[in-house]
Amino acid sequence: MSAQQDFRSGFLTLLGRPNSGKSTLLNQLVGEKVAIVSDKPQTTRNSIRGVYTDERMQAVFIDTPGVHKPKYKLGKRMMDEVNESLGGGDILLYLVDSAERFGAGEEYIIKLLQKHNKPCFLLLNKIDLLKKDQLLPLMQFYAERGDFAEILPVSALTGEGRQTLLDLIYNYLKQGPAYFPADMISDMPDNFLIAELIREQVLLRTSEEIPHSVAVTVTAIEEREDGLLFIEANIYVERDSQKGVLIGKGGSMLKQIGQAARLGVEEIFGCRVYLQLRVRARKDWRNNEGLLRDWIDLDRE
Repeated sequence: MSAQQDFRSGFLTLLGRPNSGKSTLLNQLVGEKVAIVSDKPQTTRNSIRGVYTDERMQAVFIDTPGVHKPKYKLGKRMMDEVNESLGGGDILLYLVDSAERFGAGEEYIIKLLQKHNKPCFLLLNKIDLLKKDQLLPLMQFYAERGDFAEILPVSALTGEGRQTLLDLIYNYLKQGPAYFPADMISDMPDNFLIAELIREQVLLRTSEEIPHSVAVTVTAIEEREDGLLFIEANIYVERDSQKGVLIGKGGSMLKQIGQAARLGVEEIFGCRVYLQLRVRARKDWRNNEGLLRDWIDLDRE
């Protein structure tokens, strides 16, 4: 059988607690940045797809929001995304922060996985933070708590275990066609990627409640004759005091956010960018069904 005849493909759902490293692993597997990363819990709000293609397979990875107990309607929508993605994955990739103690959150996810009759890989992430003698006992500990097809130590940060994981994925995938062109790394629309890059810079520069209270919408994308990409976007928060923090004294904070986001957009799109940002306050938007529909769902249309 030729290599072309044995080409395999499928969808893989990344699942785990907030800050388990799913988005970092997705970027590592794809080889380029398709998901934003920060040290803030619940950074990922949508299911983000990244595509890995080589001569033998195409693996479509679905990065899901971190599994948590929702406090707002936004959180409920995030958990709905998780459950929907679990149903659509051919293989489930369950990431665990191996440097954290086992708790109720991991117990909940293991029970959730038991409802799906699909191969599940347990990925013990952040092994770069472990001592060598801690790894085997940890693998045995999890092996006794779930029916995992594979248990693999990885480091999403350093790339350790990446090739082994890709080889295992190939072994489990079924023969099938490529769903996307070989040079495509994500099917997310441009306005979604730009909004996420802006939101990432807000997350990196703020603390306390602000990161969770921020939404970004792109209101205009225009390619100009001189090759410049003009982008206009709004950053939303829930209170005027948060708005003041994001703007900063004399607009200093907003300028930092805009400059860093612009560089990120230029790197991905390969052109000069003019980014115009505005900060607006919309009270309790995380519980507003209409705004969630407009800002969260439709960002991916």
